[in-house]
Amino acid sequence: MGDYHFVYKDVDGASTQWDDIQRKLGNLPPKPPAFKPPPFTPAEDQDSKPKDKAWIDGKTEEELEDLEDYENLDDDRFLKEYRKKRLVEMREAVKVARFGSVIPISGSDFVREVSQAPTDVWVVVLLYKDGYPECGLLLQCLEELATKYPSTKFVKIISTDCIPNYPDRNLPTLLVYNNGAVKANYVGLHNFGRRCTSEGVALVLCASDPVLNDGQSGGAASREAVLQGVRKRFIEKVVTDHEDVDDGSSSD
Repeated sequence: MGDYHFVYKDVDGASTQWDDIQRKLGNLPPKPPAFKPPPFTPAEDQDSKPKDKAWIDGKTEEELEDLEDYENLDDDRFLKEYRKKRLVEMREAVKVARFGSVIPISGSDFVREVSQAPTDVWVVVLLYKDGYPECGLLLQCLEELATKYPSTKFVKIISTDCIPNYPDRNLPTLLVYNNGAVKANYVGLHNFGRRCTSEGVALVLCASDPVLNDGQSGGAASREAVLQGVRKRFIEKVVTDHEDVDDGSSSD
């Protein structure tokens, strides 16, 4: 016959008189609080939430596309039009954020990433090597420009991966490509002024061609607006640096 063991357990949180006496004497730890389940909160009905501009703004592109067949939206002309507007804005934002950073490439990537880039894309190529302060400074400037002008493609490649036996004395070097051809090249950091800044690099890049593109719009007017912005930021930077020098001199 099997040996059966039974364990009897009282209601959770219950205590005997003996246990209470022992707790008063300090022979037992304090009685744990009785378990209380969390209050029941019914799930929020998404269809009952107010449908307004903020509701549309909180949707992803995929969710906005799914709303095309949403019956409750048919009765609200404003939301229906605003949904379409948000979809257009999101798709345009994707186009603008085409690049937005300095992309590292290898020698085997060069033809695909640079020579075969779309004809409407300007490509700025940095030839560099790690451990060279001048290369690091120019790379920092290009990273700033890549963020400001996401429709211009910025890439970096180790110099000897791009051109075998390329002299280190020529570093850093910038090559500017468009439509598969080299449009400009800048050998050495001195091309960008006594103090290399992103504003100075931008001004040099746009000296003869519309290299920088913020992706906001096309046409000659847009390119001129970008160039005017580059010139304005360069002048502001020069003035600011000059004022900082004057302040430093006066404090001495």
